[in-house]
Amino acid sequence: MELAVIKSEQEYDALLDWVDVMFDQKVSPSSPEGKKLEIALVLIKAYEDQNYPIPSPDPLETIKLKMKDMGLKNQDFVGKIGSKGYISAILNGKKPMTLEIAKIFHKELKIPAEILLS
Repeated sequence: MELAVIKSEQEYDALLDWVDVMFDQKVSPSSPEGKKLEIALVLIKAYEDQNYPIPSPDPLETIKLKMKDMGLKNQDFVGKIGSKGYISAILNGKKPMTLEIAKIFHKELKIPAEILLS
């Protein structure tokens, strides 16, 4: 297999097939084929990043999901953010989430800031 920048879906599929064969053969990472495999994986990732981008999660849906996972209710943020109604309005998109509120959700729910600020 000759490695090069992937320029088409056909090249992408062929490289994926080759990688599958290499994994099935349990190629040693330190072997010449193992080193080619490592480069192939980098090429595949670059192609996928360019052609199949993963959209950022919705900040409000992320907050709701994290609250559900942690067993938290809007009431748990009363006093930290505002009234239960105000928190509900934020989580329903009726009120804007300020930077200060994003910081509170980041700290309390351990949600990455880049998700809350997107």
